[in-house]
Amino acid sequence: MNLLRLVLFFVTLSFAAQAQDFTTRKTTNEKARKYYDAARQNAREGAPDKAIRNFEKALQEDPKLLSAKVNIASIFYDSGKLEEAAALYSDILKIAPDYDADVYYMLGVTEWKLDKFEPAAAHFQTFLQKEKNDQNRLAAAKRYYENSLFAANAVKNPVPFHPEKMTDSVNTTDSEYLPTLTADGEIFIFTRNIRLNEDFYVSKKIDGVWRKATPLKSINSEWNEGAQSISADGRFFVFTACNRQDGLGSCDLYFTESVNGEWTKPRNIGTPINTRGWESQPALSADGNTLYFVSERGGGLGGRDIWLSRKQTDGTWSNPENLGAPVNTADYEQSPFLHPDGQTLYYMSKGLPGMGGYDLYLSRKQADGTWGTPQNLGFPINTKAHEGALFVSLDGKPAYFATDRKDFTGAAAEADESAFEKGSSENHTDIFQFELPEKVRPLPVTYVKANVFDSETLRPLRAQVEFMDLATAKPVYTGSTDEIGNFLVCLPYGKNYALAVSADNYLFHSENFALDSSATFDKPFLLKIGLEKIIAESKKPEAGAPKTSRPVILKNVFFETASAALRPESVAELTRLKKLLEAHPQMNIQINGHTDNVGSDADNQVLSTNRAKAVYDFLIKNGIAPARLAYKGFGESQPIDTNDTAAGRQNNRRTEFVVLR
Repeated sequence: MNLLRLVLFFVTLSFAAQAQDFTTRKTTNEKARKYYDAARQNAREGAPDKAIRNFEKALQEDPKLLSAKVNIASIFYDSGKLEEAAALYSDILKIAPDYDADVYYMLGVTEWKLDKFEPAAAHFQTFLQKEKNDQNRLAAAKRYYENSLFAANAVKNPVPFHPEKMTDSVNTTDSEYLPTLTADGEIFIFTRNIRLNEDFYVSKKIDGVWRKATPLKSINSEWNEGAQSISADGRFFVFTACNRQDGLGSCDLYFTESVNGEWTKPRNIGTPINTRGWESQPALSADGNTLYFVSERGGGLGGRDIWLSRKQTDGTWSNPENLGAPVNTADYEQSPFLHPDGQTLYYMSKGLPGMGGYDLYLSRKQADGTWGTPQNLGFPINTKAHEGALFVSLDGKPAYFATDRKDFTGAAAEADESAFEKGSSENHTDIFQFELPEKVRPLPVTYVKANVFDSETLRPLRAQVEFMDLATAKPVYTGSTDEIGNFLVCLPYGKNYALAVSADNYLFHSENFALDSSATFDKPFLLKIGLEKIIAESKKPEAGAPKTSRPVILKNVFFETASAALRPESVAELTRLKKLLEAHPQMNIQINGHTDNVGSDADNQVLSTNRAKAVYDFLIKNGIAPARLAYKGFGESQPIDTNDTAAGRQNNRRTEFVVLR
């Protein structure tokens, strides 16, 4: 509140007390009224010191003229003398508790600014009980009350927080914010604001060190670009650009794709995502098929809400859906980031209890697909400054965010909100790294990075890639390799996955990733996958030892322990083999069974034969002619790994097929 507005406001107070312990301008003596009116004139003329002197003279003439005390307290508040203001407001309430409800409000605000959260909460609560008419002030007091309660508890129970400012390879005297990393942690992309012009910069990690960031020239333009998101494999990039000629609104979402190592010309992502309004701050899911973003479009809960759109099979995007409550509020939400675990959404909000301004929160996806109650990341991660644009690494430990805070010793000064929202260089921000407290971490995630090629010519292959949740037999990712045969897919901890890589006229390749609750991993999976070409002709099964292709291990065929009974998780892999045989009617195969060296040779021979026959029987039952199939057990005679470790023995227990030639 500015001085003049406060003076005029308190002059028109409505005094509700029946037995007043104070006087008013009308009921005070003439001399006090003279000084009081002079003080009001001083305030109008922007002379606060003179106003204070005249208000004090009025009080000397009439100590019960409380409106003079209120005005002095207000001048102290405006000039940053908060302790003095709080003392005066408290004196007023001691003299006349029913003087005016608004004094409780102003005392609460002053105590909030002094980090006196518990008394602030008490005074806001009293104001809420006394005030009945001023709806705007009631709404503000309710928010202050909730924040004060939260802050009082949060400051008493701080979370571990040891931020480190990123080096001058990233941070400069300009503002840096909105950090993102590729899934392999090797490329760091962020927005830099230079004299109110926003561009993308990229830093690459070489030998464990971030190199000096350089402009992303192929995407940057003369206009503002910022608020970016990149798919886990680094092939799809979505960002915000404002005031472009092909824009639909003030700010739109654009995209570009990596082809042969170069970014294509950015294109407007179009309707229904972009509107005539404001769309910004995209966040892609790890598979690139769901896009979260912030919009001011109608139909939301507040000024800015988080929305999502799903990529359709034809490459278009679905009509956006509002995430709704409890994620969105009647105030502003910004900067969503969906962790690659697919279940943990981090974002900024002004509409939830917190430390003030924008705080960082998380919401976890529930079993029914709804979003859970938002959780504040805690103090001192959140302070009165604006914290935002959080990015969390795959394993959930290192996190990156931008802030305008000047230090990390306690609650920082409240930031200028308008400057922050506009990305103004007036509010300098830097990017920091810290270890996320365990309670607010996502599920850890690893990734599979692979190169697919022709096993004979070593030529890169365009191949189809499918990851399946073995427990549900549902795909969790479907896609393809890029032009040089590469793919990268994130896999959240807690499930077992089957991978199938296939290409036209090639034998498929399968892998199994056991990442259930008993699994541990500290490194990604880096694979070289050579696919074998299918020959035009195939020999029929016959006695003897015909020439065969290289064995294709069926890594997602499983049996009950010490049994030839197929487990349900095997059906997807065996169905894939059936479809391969149907697509190539000239192909004839032999199924081979193998065991480890646990048990007797004879028992292992029988077990391996029975397991091979179980696959043989499945294929026949599902329509493959017996004349195209053979099976054979090899027991423990052909190990491919050591039998001295559990992992080695597991590799030796395998079922495979070979093409008969």
